[in-house]
Amino acid sequence: MRIHLFVLFLLCVFLGKGYGQNPAFRSGVTFKKLFVDYQSQNGGNLFNFKDYRHGFEIGYQHNFTNNFSINIPVKYGNINNIEDSTEVQYTRFVGLDAVVQYHFYKPERIISPYVMGGLGGVQELGGDFNLQIPVGAGLNVRIAPNAYFNYQAEYRFSFAENRNNLHHGLGFIYLLAQKPKEEKPKEEEKPMIKDSDGDGVVDELDLCPNEKGIPSLKGCPDKDGDGVPDYQDKCPDVAGAQIYNGCPDSDGDGIPDHEDECPNVAGSKANKGCPFTDRDGDGVSDDKDKCPDQPGLADNDGCPEKDMDGDGIPDSIDKCPDAKGLRVYGGCPDTDGDGIPDHEDECPKLPGSVANNGCPEIAKEDKKTLDVAMQAVQFETGSAVLKGESNAVLKQIAGIMDRYPDFNMVISGHTDNVGRPAFNQTLSERRAKACYDYLIKQGVSSSRLNFAGYGDSRPITTNATDKGKSLNRRVEFNLIPRN
Repeated sequence: MRIHLFVLFLLCVFLGKGYGQNPAFRSGVTFKKLFVDYQSQNGGNLFNFKDYRHGFEIGYQHNFTNNFSINIPVKYGNINNIEDSTEVQYTRFVGLDAVVQYHFYKPERIISPYVMGGLGGVQELGGDFNLQIPVGAGLNVRIAPNAYFNYQAEYRFSFAENRNNLHHGLGFIYLLAQKPKEEKPKEEEKPMIKDSDGDGVVDELDLCPNEKGIPSLKGCPDKDGDGVPDYQDKCPDVAGAQIYNGCPDSDGDGIPDHEDECPNVAGSKANKGCPFTDRDGDGVSDDKDKCPDQPGLADNDGCPEKDMDGDGIPDSIDKCPDAKGLRVYGGCPDTDGDGIPDHEDECPKLPGSVANNGCPEIAKEDKKTLDVAMQAVQFETGSAVLKGESNAVLKQIAGIMDRYPDFNMVISGHTDNVGRPAFNQTLSERRAKACYDYLIKQGVSSSRLNFAGYGDSRPITTNATDKGKSLNRRVEFNLIPRN
């Protein structure tokens, strides 16, 4: 059997003469002598070579690239019976695998290593079928362009119990040369001379191949005959000069008619081709000057700048363009003459100080009286009846109103959070109204007084202590300038 395999190998190598022409080798056949080891992977000794059994393999191999190939081998052989037995028994098997190989191939190398992995099925004759996963590595030694000695070792993981095993294979690979496809000789194409528009200029040289033109203009038309082809001519219907892209310059001022606002009168480029006249000397030409006899501004069409309020300050810099004012205040008035212009004065009709934003100052003593009055005005508990000690401070407030006739007063009542909010709201309004009525009896005009109640909604401190509640029960007296 070994002699027959060796003779077959020699015939494949030395009778395959096609390799001398360096064809592409894609498919081939493989032959291997197998040494099968089921013992070492199931309790035996790896180096007990006498327990290895023999087999052989014939396969088909297809190379997809120089690196990747697929191999489908058929295996036949026998294995030791690994069950406990006093006598050595053998079991024959047949198998079929499908494995993928990755070759570390380089053309200049004679020895090419590879790794492999796949899936196989093994049928033990007179026994069970099991699936196995072979993984391993091998070496190919090139002895001819299409022939290799081969050694391969693989570990086979079995899905059946006690069937993991090792295979060692030694053999050769013979690749079959692909027959190259015959290519039909190409007929020489005769060049075609094409002139689509029939103007005597072939399309290959014609810049306008679909429009009949003039050979001197590379096949492009020139309707106005000025020597500028229509595709470059900005005035294709009127003969012009090349310097102006085919447009005329009727007045000869160096500005072509399509850009000249006065095409029949010579002018300047700065004035878009029109003559420059400026009777009032304001720098705006008369044809654009809406006030040609009165000097003005260019951004106002040659007219003087507008001054809507007539205070002598142009609207563009007038901070108050609708009210006549003074230049020192940027064109704004100062109605009360306190040195603070109206647009910055919080009391524009009452003379005041800068410190008080243009409003009249209130004396410190009077401010103190108004602050003290918040707590000094007292009422009977839970009512709006003024206590007698409140009369003195209310008379002082009436005196303040006499000293400041330009001010009005707002009286606001507040309570603590004891009781229902609705009751507190009503009580605060009644207490503010009581103060309001007292001041009117003191001669203060009702037109200068106003009152409101806020209940417990605006505390000035915490209501968690008795002192805080006392401070929150108050009536505020606020002077407001009359504008």
